[in-house]
Amino acid sequence: QVQLVESGGGLVQAGGSLTLSCAASGSSGIFSVMGWYRQAPGKQRELVALTTITGSRNYADSVKGRFTISRDGAKKVNLRMNSLKPDDAGVYYCNAVLYPTGTNYWGQGTQVTVSS
Repeated sequence: QVQLVESGGGLVQAGGSLTLSCAASGSSGIFSVMGWYRQAPGKQRELVALTTITGSRNYADSVKGRFTISRDGAKKVNLRMNSLKPDDAGVYYCNAVLYPTGTNYWGQGTQVTVSS
């Protein structure tokens, strides 16, 4: 059973920084894609950033230049968030796609609160 465990959320002032981490366990397979999504109250879950096993990275336009996603080995992904804005607040979910099945896995989410 694959599990994704997130850490690093919290409360930060606007302009501050946080680093989120996600560690996968329960599978000896490879995760072809690992990424972060977020969901603000009353809004749909949206992609923040993702990285593939080949090293490519995609970011939402709203976070480009402020957030950096990185893989730490085969089963861990980090999200460094700088210059945080109140609009960045929400629950951040880690996502991983298992190769070759394409099965999606989600973490339980970690809350990020940005005070203005």
